[in-house]
Amino acid sequence: MSDVSLRGLSKSFGAVDVIPPLDLTIEPGEFIVFVGPSGCGKSTLLRMIAGLEPVSGGQIHIGGRNVTGLAPAERGVAMVFQNYALYPHMTVEENIGFGLKIAGVDKATRKAKVGEAARILRLEDYLDRKPKALSGGQRQRVAIGRAIVKNPRLFLFDEPLSNLDAELRVQMRFEIAKLHQDIGATMIYVTHDQVEAMTLADRIVVLRGGKVEQVGRPIDLYQDPDNLFVAGFIGSPKMSFTPTAGDRAPALGDIPLPRPIPVGAVTLGVRPEHIRHAPSGLPFAGRISAVERLGHLSSLYVRTRGGAALTLLDHDPQGQGVGDEISFALDPGKLLLFDADGRRIRVGAP
Repeated sequence: MSDVSLRGLSKSFGAVDVIPPLDLTIEPGEFIVFVGPSGCGKSTLLRMIAGLEPVSGGQIHIGGRNVTGLAPAERGVAMVFQNYALYPHMTVEENIGFGLKIAGVDKATRKAKVGEAARILRLEDYLDRKPKALSGGQRQRVAIGRAIVKNPRLFLFDEPLSNLDAELRVQMRFEIAKLHQDIGATMIYVTHDQVEAMTLADRIVVLRGGKVEQVGRPIDLYQDPDNLFVAGFIGSPKMSFTPTAGDRAPALGDIPLPRPIPVGAVTLGVRPEHIRHAPSGLPFAGRISAVERLGHLSSLYVRTRGGAALTLLDHDPQGQGVGDEISFALDPGKLLLFDADGRRIRVGAP
């Protein structure tokens, strides 16, 4: 039995369809990430699952039970928000256990549950502190602890790391991943950051305009995207795109494309790691327009002689600079093709 099942779920505000009817099945213990640009409907979808947003159509099943009309407290879910929402006058211990206290759980049981959550989240040394004495990452762990003690069937995370700096975001990603391994609960996580999606998810749900563009394992979405949007959204640095003409790519020095090529205009996509430096004199050449140096490698943004914009990876710590000429070659087996509507064209063996 699936743990979460969305059946024809939809949301409208007046005449505006924010989320057209969609279906999604989530298995017990899965870590699912909703990802997409701002305004794609991912947080609205999460809030409907939580019961914080009424649905316009369809059903939500959690653990085999239809919870569509139930209040949030009756759904067996716990939600962690972007805002920590901690009580400033309460200690860490009191914040974590507050929901249990309101529910009438006795003091001894509360203390045991809070202690276990603090152990999992490494907060044992901070139980007597107030939120103002904690770092951003510690405060977020307290918010997660408040969810853990409820022993929910389903954890919902709504961009929980958005308020943290870059270093803390990386640290908290590891901690959330470890939490999932430790407790094995089903988790749904919303983010606009595709790096978070790639590093945390068992499966990613890519949303655009309220519609599901593709669902799959991170590596499958990266290597085998269904359309231009998914190909361009998943991956950092991003995939490069250039138009083609027939079975050639004029902007890349008239490079021949893998066959068979369908009739009609198509777009070619190539990831930075599938473009390599090549000896000078090859037809695929261009000039570097920008460089992002990351220490162990650099991203080179290149404009080809034919006008295509490409991103290459350079592992030379000295590297080349803006304005330098560069020659390159593409891995023909890694090129992706898309039709005029942005749909992926999966090319068979020649």
